[in-house]
Amino acid sequence: MPGRKLALSALRRLIDSDATAAAAFLQEIEPEEASSLLCALPAGALASVTGHLHPRVLAGMLETLSPAAAGDILQRVGQGPAADAFRAMAADRRAAVVESLPGERRRVLQELLSYPEDSAGRLMTADHIALPRDMTVREAVARLRDLAHHHSVATYAYVVGPENRLTGVLNMRDLLLADPGASLESVMRKGVVAVSPFMGREELVRLASERQFIAFPVADADGRLLGVVSSHLLLEPGGEAAAEDLQILFGGGADERVLSPVGFKVSRRLGWLLVNLATAFLASGVVALFEDLITRFAVLAVFLPVVAGQGGNAGTQSLAVILRGLIMREIRPADAAQAIWKESAAGLLNGVIIGVVTAAIVWAWKGNPALGLVIGLAMIVNLVAAGAAGAAIPIAMKRLGFDPAQSSGIFLTTVTDVVGFLAFLGFATFFARWLA
Repeated sequence: MPGRKLALSALRRLIDSDATAAAAFLQEIEPEEASSLLCALPAGALASVTGHLHPRVLAGMLETLSPAAAGDILQRVGQGPAADAFRAMAADRRAAVVESLPGERRRVLQELLSYPEDSAGRLMTADHIALPRDMTVREAVARLRDLAHHHSVATYAYVVGPENRLTGVLNMRDLLLADPGASLESVMRKGVVAVSPFMGREELVRLASERQFIAFPVADADGRLLGVVSSHLLLEPGGEAAAEDLQILFGGGADERVLSPVGFKVSRRLGWLLVNLATAFLASGVVALFEDLITRFAVLAVFLPVVAGQGGNAGTQSLAVILRGLIMREIRPADAAQAIWKESAAGLLNGVIIGVVTAAIVWAWKGNPALGLVIGLAMIVNLVAAGAAGAAIPIAMKRLGFDPAQSSGIFLTTVTDVVGFLAFLGFATFFARWLA
């Protein structure tokens, strides 16, 4: 207990001097210990340090607490960090925590849950600045100065009419240069680009890329301002989504982190490792079919990894291109066959070039043109299969309703290993009389 009091006292002093450093310290220690310290912080210090914590990190800390304790922290931190951390929680955890919240904070977070996953309604924050259109510039500047103590520095302030209907947006530069007695309606910029709370993340990212705005207001069908989606919230999770896809692609868990408990890591990885083990035995079974041939020509074993490795690399290239196309919606259902054909054709051309180069190297190395021919032909076949599989596997998984990134790499490796071994050893069997 004395040690905890010392840690809490040191943390409070660090927050007062450097909240960013305090947040970094909390991220370095165990989530259980960090959440315990957060619970003991006063509201001001808590709001200060959580504003510098990544939402996923804060969510991870909150998930070590009871729903009531997590709800208490969400009630005492800023509305923006609370909403961001709430979004980052697991769905079942969100439902339990929101029930423990009182008043306005509960209403705001429940409203977030009412919108589809990854929609503007889920991503928005109600922590924005909205000013009535009949307010003067002088009054608006005074209000903004007062709000500066409760809001982060805002680039936009939105202008609303009766029933909170969005009518315009204020640029801070325009506001500072305007006549102090002018109304906001005369200064505001009309034709605001507002988004529906049901707009999906991909559409939002595309709009943010096209418009280059820092934030987008979210309005309902009647034009009432509901909240704001910040562009950085769209772009940062884009990187997180890519990282999650990369983890899933190779059989990890999307929610696994570097410092996750060992047991958690094992539970997220073991299933796909067992699948990979089964597919590895499938490839080994192909090699076992040609055991007598390999006994006669031991040199064949030297080149098995070359054929399989090149196929795996080529397939991964195709897989990356197709996954990007699916994520960016560049591949429509009608384009699937063309995408597979193009990747197969690219595999054929690459296979011919790589096959000729490999055949020449093997011929020069082993002095056996037949062996060079065998590995060259196998390389062509495997690279064609790799291109086709790299395109077909994620497209098929998408059609079947699965995540196209869900361990496609494991299935792709199986295809390239099996086809590569079968082609190489099959051609070796055909040309066996010339290999001696």
